Amino acid sequence: MFTHHHDDDHDDHDDDHEHGAQLRIAVAALILLAAVAAACIVMVPAGEAGVITRFGNPTRVVTEPGLAWKLPAPFESTIPIDLRLRTTSTGLQDVGTRDGLRVLVQAYVAWRVPDEPPRVRQFLRSVRNQPDEAARQLRSYVNAALRTVSSNFNLTDLVNIDSQKVQLDSLEQQLREQIAPRMLEVYGIDIRQVGIERMTLPDETLAATVARMRADRETVAAERTAEGLRQAAAIRADADRDARKVVAQAREQAAHTEADAQQAAARIYSKAYQADPGLYTTLRSLDTINQVIGRNTSLILRTDAAPFRVLVDGPAGAAGRK
Repeated sequence: MFTHHHDDDHDDHDDDHEHGAQLRIAVAALILLAAVAAACIVMVPAGEAGVITRFGNPTRVVTEPGLAWKLPAPFESTIPIDLRLRTTSTGLQDVGTRDGLRVLVQAYVAWRVPDEPPRVRQFLRSVRNQPDEAARQLRSYVNAALRTVSSNFNLTDLVNIDSQKVQLDSLEQQLREQIAPRMLEVYGIDIRQVGIERMTLPDETLAATVARMRADRETVAAERTAEGLRQAAAIRADADRDARKVVAQAREQAAHTEADAQQAAARIYSKAYQADPGLYTTLRSLDTINQVIGRNTSLILRTDAAPFRVLVDGPAGAAGRK
């Protein structure tokens, strides 16, 4: 009885040992499976692309954010590619204009790697996934393009007090058209925007620009002065014409008034003569004397001659002799 009980305990112990070993193996298998699964999972964040390489050679590109699968290392690995928008600036560049003047221009470029697998592979192959190197190459292209494109514009097209004459938009458009196809073809870079960040003038160009602006202002002042003189002459001519018209009308009115007055006086004289011829003659003689003799007039005439006869004879004698 005692021996049989000892055997049962030994069997139970073996069963527990075997069950524990199986459990440990299962846990180890799960851990190994999780490690393999983790090694096969690729997490692609938003704004990035993942290039899956097999023994260093790119095999496929994942551009959609989320999880993707690959073989565990060392069979396959992942290279992250930044797809976010970047900017770079050229610094001040001394360029020449079409009219032979110099100008200092600083341009900026906004660029990114397109989320297209061929462009991602091209970017990785051309600059080895180094954005700083891509920006350096881009600045070199922009500097060369600035020298070429700026020669298509006069200085007044770039620097002008009249905003309607400034053609910076055209300059930026030509820059983009010149560099964008080349950068996309060679480096797989998409140029989103090219702009002029800063523009200034060297000393000699500044002096020439100030002289030109002074000449332009003097020309405008001369034109405005001439226009003012023309308008003043026109105003004076209109005023002289109006004055002559008013004077003519006044003279015509005065002539009419004088004629009317003379007619009225003739009627009065006629009535006076009819009423008393002697008095009429006397008054007419006095009027004549008043018109002929002034304050400083000296005359020597016979007193019995008209119209002085009235002064001697009086109205009755003048009337009788007449």
